[in-house]
Amino acid sequence: MAMAVAHHRESSSSGSIDKHLDSGKYVRYTAEQVEALERVYAECPKPSSLRRQQLIRECPILSNIEPKQIKVWFQNRRCREKQRKEASRLQTVNRKLTAMNKLLMEENDRLQKQVSQLVCENGYMRQQLQTTSAATTDASCDSVVTTPQHSMRDANNPAGLLSIAEETLTEFLSKATGTAVDWVQMPGMKPGPDSVGIFAISQSCSGVAARACGLVSLEPTKIAEILKDRPSWFRECRSLEVFTMFPAGNGGTIELVYTQTYAPTTLAPARDFWTLRYTTSLENGSLVVCERSLSGSGSGPNAAAAAQFVRAEMLPSGYLIRPCEGGGSIIHIVDHLNLEAWSVPEVLRPLYESSKVVAQKMTIAALRYIRQIAQETSGEVVYGLGRQPAVLRTFSQRLSRGFNDAVNGFNDDGWTVLNCDGAEDVIIAVNSTKNLSGTSNPASSLTFLGGILCAKASMLLQNVPPAVLVRFLREHRSEWADFNVDAYAAASLKAGSYAYPGMRPTRFTGSQIIMPLGHTIEHEEMLEVIRLEGHSLAQEDAFASRDIHLLQICSGIDENAVGACSELIFAPIDEMFPDDAPLVPSGFRIIPLDSKPGDKKDATTSNRTLDLTSGLEVGPPTTQGAGDASSSQNTRSVLTIAFQFPFDSNLQDNVAVMARQYVRSVISSVQRVAMAISPGMNPNVGSKLSPGSPEALTLAHWICQSYSYYLGSDLLRSDSLVGDSMLKSLWHHQDAILCCSLKSLPVFIFANQAGLDMLETTLVALQDITLDKIFDESGRKALCADFAKLMQQGYAYLPAGICMSTMGRHVSYEQAIAWKVLAAEDNTVHCLAFSFINWSFV
Repeated sequence: MAMAVAHHRESSSSGSIDKHLDSGKYVRYTAEQVEALERVYAECPKPSSLRRQQLIRECPILSNIEPKQIKVWFQNRRCREKQRKEASRLQTVNRKLTAMNKLLMEENDRLQKQVSQLVCENGYMRQQLQTTSAATTDASCDSVVTTPQHSMRDANNPAGLLSIAEETLTEFLSKATGTAVDWVQMPGMKPGPDSVGIFAISQSCSGVAARACGLVSLEPTKIAEILKDRPSWFRECRSLEVFTMFPAGNGGTIELVYTQTYAPTTLAPARDFWTLRYTTSLENGSLVVCERSLSGSGSGPNAAAAAQFVRAEMLPSGYLIRPCEGGGSIIHIVDHLNLEAWSVPEVLRPLYESSKVVAQKMTIAALRYIRQIAQETSGEVVYGLGRQPAVLRTFSQRLSRGFNDAVNGFNDDGWTVLNCDGAEDVIIAVNSTKNLSGTSNPASSLTFLGGILCAKASMLLQNVPPAVLVRFLREHRSEWADFNVDAYAAASLKAGSYAYPGMRPTRFTGSQIIMPLGHTIEHEEMLEVIRLEGHSLAQEDAFASRDIHLLQICSGIDENAVGACSELIFAPIDEMFPDDAPLVPSGFRIIPLDSKPGDKKDATTSNRTLDLTSGLEVGPPTTQGAGDASSSQNTRSVLTIAFQFPFDSNLQDNVAVMARQYVRSVISSVQRVAMAISPGMNPNVGSKLSPGSPEALTLAHWICQSYSYYLGSDLLRSDSLVGDSMLKSLWHHQDAILCCSLKSLPVFIFANQAGLDMLETTLVALQDITLDKIFDESGRKALCADFAKLMQQGYAYLPAGICMSTMGRHVSYEQAIAWKVLAAEDNTVHCLAFSFINWSFV
């Protein structure tokens, strides 16, 4: 075998040797024969190709070789090709592992230096405490990085700016790879083989800071180009303008940059930055983009442009990008900000004083976006409806940007607030110059005679998981939305179709179909199309479709994921869904507030300036002890709602009244849902299932007892019929078990986990689902045929059939059993129970 390998290395000059599979002998080929076989293989790699046989016959030099020998050569050729591909793949994996190992070793060295520094500081503090009664601090051991003042330097002098840039570079590198900041691991982001990167946040430093490092399969220049275009990946970046750019004399460039960011709520002003950005290369081949604020609040563009902003400070931050052998890069990201928390209401200050929030919104988002682009470039990402990833990404950005524009309502965008006396809970703003074009093409622009009207509000929620609330709003739109308002917004997107106040009456069928388009690499954000089914109530349009299509992004619905907020943003679109479709986004944003240590005050009374907070009481009244500050009752979040409505100029007042009433109705619905899904109201073991129903444990006992009484067998195992174990066993039963009331229109009052999964709903929304909604026509006929038997003998077997989930999906089941559930006290029929056996989605 060694001889064959050695000879194969010289195949280009003297031929090659292959082992015959049948005889075990080695066959020698000349260089000309090998070249001819390679040509045939290149043109026809498939073994069963008739074209290959034809090429072999037409090649005279192969005529003296037996067909079996040629077959063996092609088999060996395929094996060698597979081996080369596998070897190449393993080399790529090995390069990535080597780069990641190098990154981990550098991180370990940095941590060791940090430990040594902390030990030094600890020893110094001990010595000071022993020698003097007055505690003093040696500035040489202080790990806090302070911002040098540059007010004495001329910002218009290139030499002065170069000096600032070099200092910025030094301080940034000391944060990215050194111990200038006391970094601690980001909570909930443990590094591992499936992690996007290594994340850390600052501890006890001036401002708020976050750090990330990871491996990305893109070249350094491409990464720098992406990251410098901050509006493309940072959703809260409104604009970034480079006012001046000049060479630094060492191959780098210095830029003076003005950046505006959105405020996440209606309760605080937005931030802007006036910074110096320095791009250069290091001696080791690394590429660095570092940035810091220039001193002086009056610096930058004219005051009129920044009137609605609070000037924030960026301490030395940036990106260190090092190329890896064989392709790809190792990237270090540092974001260090002072967001001037003094200018916001006290209850919102955790958003502006938290390094964790900066990490979630900026640092982690940047690394995730680069990884997303890398996967799209390599072809690993597949999206729906034949759309290119860049197009879908643009749709997500436009939805988010349109919602942020509505929430902030900047004057230079054309927004003006209607008369507001300060007591209004809902803010009404009007924009008469709104351009809804998705492109710069005037032919595709959509103009309105009146403009866009926005109704928005913010409210404080207590003890409500943001992910659960947004997931409910997404899955059960009929619980809070008015179909006629959606129909009006959709119709307004068509030129000249303003219908308010004489909108055609339309009935919403209650069915919504979610069609996924794409998602980010960690599924933290989803882009989807929602179809709402409706039918006209007018007799002349009885058979006309009134379906509505919405383009929607949903993020932050995983309770276990680390995210800055949970969002549900949507906009009506035409069913043709063109790439340049105009969008008027509306939606919800819920941002969790991290409580400060020792903050024991109730969130609803901590600040009186919040809109709607006095009218929102979430969760049952409880009495907390003084030491129960960590209780879930203290978890707080801010909900921001913004809805936009196109209008004609002569209908502005009517649309304003409708918008205010509608948003108040949505707020009321959200409050009701929030109270129901708060942990204190969650229908777990021993709690109420619905008003007037028995407790869960009692109902579980009635269900099992009645099943045994009527069918003569046990629903659960005999060892599960004691105490709480009965309810738990019923809850986790493999069959879908549901109970409905005995009213003229039966509604469901209970379902186990399998039942909720089958209906794709929650215990809260279950009580709004009627029995007839889940069966198709044949299922309803079978139920009606056996209903008399069910009420007479107490049970009935229903044949296999199809039912419908609340999301519009079909569910098949092999058999269904229905039986009466008797109340133990007076032996009366409390409800009907159904068990769907071996169900599955079709």
